[in-house]
Amino acid sequence: MPSTTSKTSSQPSVATAAVGLDGLIGKSSSMQEIFRLITLAAPKDAPVLLLGEIGTGKSRIAKTIHRTSHRAAGPWVVVDCGTMTEEHLEGELFGNGLKAGRIEEADEGSLYLEEVHQLSPRLQSRLLGFLQEGAFHRPGAAQQIVSRARLIASSNRDLKLEVVEGRFREDLFWQLSVLPLMIPPLRRRENDVELLTNHFVGAFAEKHAKQITKVEPDAMKALVQYSWPGNVRELQNYLERSVIWSELDRITIESLPQPVAGDSKAAQSAVFRPTDEQSLIRELVFSRICKADEEAEDLYKQIVEPVERELLLQIMEACQQTQTKAAGRLGINRNTLYKKLVEFGLAKSNPSNE
Repeated sequence: MPSTTSKTSSQPSVATAAVGLDGLIGKSSSMQEIFRLITLAAPKDAPVLLLGEIGTGKSRIAKTIHRTSHRAAGPWVVVDCGTMTEEHLEGELFGNGLKAGRIEEADEGSLYLEEVHQLSPRLQSRLLGFLQEGAFHRPGAAQQIVSRARLIASSNRDLKLEVVEGRFREDLFWQLSVLPLMIPPLRRRENDVELLTNHFVGAFAEKHAKQITKVEPDAMKALVQYSWPGNVRELQNYLERSVIWSELDRITIESLPQPVAGDSKAAQSAVFRPTDEQSLIRELVFSRICKADEEAEDLYKQIVEPVERELLLQIMEACQQTQTKAAGRLGINRNTLYKKLVEFGLAKSNPSNE
């Protein structure tokens, strides 16, 4: 378990951070509880559901569960459910013809489903069937496919609310959440910001060959007081930027990004994100490209189709699921809209919903 750190001096040095399970960092009570639950969950084969805000480290924790389990030598397979159409995702998970799906590939290992709330109703049903039976039918295969993959899923949504509002199957929710873990946001991890800062600054200084050995007190104070709406991922981003920009042997308040170094009261309450449309689009595309495999040849599907799906989802909600009204808002033919809804798994069983 993480050890406590010594009292901060007037010029805190970059020190080795307290390290918990499998390299995870944190000494806060909330993270200590997460370490305890991981230790209890890892040896079991029951599904794990990780819930928490974007950037809280759900993917890192999922991999720790795999690495500290008896399945560590088996395959570690990751599928992002929010980047593909229903048809593409179905083939990715369950395979097609002679091609094995990711569930099959994860046999005797762990299958991690990111953004599981993005599954269409039909794929939710198929996943539920696999969890109940431990087997599934692959189109083109003569027999059912058996897989002993251990399922770990994550979501940044409140899945109970998704169930109440009819977007997520209640029976699948209970199947997935046998072992639920609520990952705390960084703003609720007391003392961990300083701990993580020391760790990341040291790591980034080594990565970029910078002789940075200190974080000045006012800089550390600003980092601690900031609300971190992007959580650990945002902290990493800002600290790497600060290390690269710094021309000194230390991190100063001047080298921190403006959202952190700015007005402390605003920093504690505001969510600093680009507000102009072009910056938002640029940030989304950049994020998706960074997540994609370097040899990927379907970036159009990975980037454009999730945006199109979200547009349809929100317009249909705004129009109370009335397709004629939604088609009018979108400026497209109703038949075209219906085909798109079917393609993205958003169509109701009865297409005449007027």
